[in-house]
Amino acid sequence: MKNSLNGRYHTRVVVNIIYSTVVACMVMVFLVTNLSMIGQYAAERGMENSLALLFYRPGTMIVLLYVLLGIGVFSVSFLLLQSRSMRYISRISSAMREIAEGDLNITLDVEGDDEFADMAENLNNMVEELRQLMDRERESERTKNELITNVAHDLRTPLTSIIGYLELLSGPVKLNEEMQKKYLDITYKKSKRLQKLIEDLFGFTKLNYGKISMKVSKVDIVKLLSQMLEEFYPNFMEKNLAYELQSNVTAKVITADGNLLARLFDNLINNAIKYGSEGKKIIVKVDATDTVVTVSVTNFGYVIPKEELPLLFEKFYRVEQSRSVNTGGTGLGLAIAKNIVDMHGGTIGVTSDLNGTVFTVKLKVDFDINRENFGSLEDYHEAV
Repeated sequence: MKNSLNGRYHTRVVVNIIYSTVVACMVMVFLVTNLSMIGQYAAERGMENSLALLFYRPGTMIVLLYVLLGIGVFSVSFLLLQSRSMRYISRISSAMREIAEGDLNITLDVEGDDEFADMAENLNNMVEELRQLMDRERESERTKNELITNVAHDLRTPLTSIIGYLELLSGPVKLNEEMQKKYLDITYKKSKRLQKLIEDLFGFTKLNYGKISMKVSKVDIVKLLSQMLEEFYPNFMEKNLAYELQSNVTAKVITADGNLLARLFDNLINNAIKYGSEGKKIIVKVDATDTVVTVSVTNFGYVIPKEELPLLFEKFYRVEQSRSVNTGGTGLGLAIAKNIVDMHGGTIGVTSDLNGTVFTVKLKVDFDINRENFGSLEDYHEAV
């Protein structure tokens, strides 16, 4: 394509050279013919001192003058023919200078189909990419500020409660055993919530910046999900939720990092419990084939608006914008889940309607990985 564009421009230059040569030749033939006729007329009339006689019997200087005049006519003609391209180049140069000075609102009209048009198009694309980059930088800055605000609020709220209840327990006023147990239970729950927030922050930071090392082994995903649902039993009871594990196989061994998969499904099940308490039931379904395992987590609570579904896996995004104790958080859980799925070369998606909100994860049975690029999960465990 590039060679084709260059060829078109070079062809146009050659054609302009030919046109200019023809114009110069025609002008010079006209001048030489007419000046020669005038010189001949002067000679026939006996005008010995006439300047016209120089053109009738031209010498070296006259021939040189003709050559210079021809070059001049050729140059003027060629410049006129190339003036459009020169103006276009000037506009491109001016646009580049303005872009260098920081003006990204420049848009060049793409004229023709030569290399300058290609340059203008590339310049427009570059400016658009720069604008998008700056928009992403501004969004990143906004997100960072939002994170600071969210973290400050989300960490301060349970921490303030913990300090307050501990002050009551250690204060001079003696509380009866029942009140002490109640305050200790509240303090414990607040501490667990604080721990979860910190886990999300550390986990997301490490996953997002590639600091998590994978330890790949054989994992029975049906057994893993069964054990996780049993561990969530107190949470199900607290929310008065039933749960069910459905699978088309009794066992399915895949190649994966068991710890990261546990974190993945922990986030999805926890999310289903948090936002599906109105539905009274959580369904985890496994559909395994020889090459792919599909795991879906379904809750029957709040229906997520269609326009918000693509945003769920973005960091810090929450459908529930209120900061209640039950649904508050940093909005990192699903972003962490997507990172883990991406690390395993799988996919994750979500649908939501009156039939339920379904998060679907697809993982390859045989996950091929270059083990030299990965070590252990020691740093991960230390962080979370």
